[in-house]
Amino acid sequence: MKIIDKADEEALLLERGSRQNDLWGINIYPELPAKERVEFDSIINIRPSQGNRSRGVDDPVIRERILQIVARLVKE
Repeated sequence: MKIIDKADEEALLLERGSRQNDLWGINIYPELPAKERVEFDSIINIRPSQGNRSRGVDDPVIRERILQIVARLVKE
């Protein structure tokens, strides 16, 4: 089994044209209820230049957008 690190995924997305400002690290637990499914915790989220100083996603607008995307992609 190959384990892929979020930093490796980030590098791949950047190579394919994604913008750093649009990439955020989360953990998804599809077996959990929707309200508990997403964990906002990743070292790639530490971005003082964007005002994000934690491993989480501090901006509530970005957090909500991430939750919308996950809800669309992970069906119950």
